Amino acid sequence: MTGFGSAASDDFTAEIRSLNHRFIDISVKMPQLMGQYEIPLRNILKERFQRGRFDVFISVAAGKATRLKINKELAQNIYDALRNLQKELGLPGDITIETFKDYREIFVEEEPKYNTEALYAAFHTAVSRLEEMRTREGGLLIEDIRKRLDLLEGMHKQIKSIAPEEAIKWKEQFVEKLNSLLDPGVIDNNRILQEAAIMAEKLDISEEINRIENHLKQFLEILTHGDIIGKKLDFLLQEISREVNTLSYKSNDYSISKLAVEMKTELEKIREQIQNIQ
Repeated sequence: MTGFGSAASDDFTAEIRSLNHRFIDISVKMPQLMGQYEIPLRNILKERFQRGRFDVFISVAAGKATRLKINKELAQNIYDALRNLQKELGLPGDITIETFKDYREIFVEEEPKYNTEALYAAFHTAVSRLEEMRTREGGLLIEDIRKRLDLLEGMHKQIKSIAPEEAIKWKEQFVEKLNSLLDPGVIDNNRILQEAAIMAEKLDISEEINRIENHLKQFLEILTHGDIIGKKLDFLLQEISREVNTLSYKSNDYSISKLAVEMKTELEKIREQIQNIQ
């Protein structure tokens, strides 16, 4: 789910951007010498969110940036060594500040003292603002999913009303086809009815219809009363899709097949939206 939150406290500024992601993925960028705070900040996000790609940016005021200091003792040793070498070999030239620019080991990073309370205060505020934005977007997503659920329920009711007629039509067509192929005296009506009943049972989609109905009810209930619901809805969506696929495979009725295709389309749209819900 997309969102943005930022906050500043004393010398710190925290910015967090979130994008849609099936799982939780966190990237933290901050001054190198602040690396010890990365894991605690990651844990704060993991406690508040279950899904999403999070990009965290922590910056400090210029006055708190990393400073360099000179290792004077090492610089003196380098100077003395160069002077002695110059005397021994009779080398001309002066030893100046330019001489030391390539001796990077004499430059030492000095870690500034950070106010950790200010850092966490800025981060918590940024997280709260991000959460507010994600909550608003989540409300819009749930509203869209509800509309698509209504469409699915409507299609399901149509299939439920057509299904009994399909079984009757199939039996009639089965008997009619046999009558056209075999002589009346050869036909064993009892055997025909027995075979028709077996085939009708194989083509019966009433169980799939009932399971879809139950899954849709459960889906709506979780969507309405759940908290962290993304993974639960994703699982239910897979179950509904499986039943629709089975129903489509078993049915020979064009109207049912057409409705099943339309249901698959709506299910795929809902699936895309579910990836954005925590």
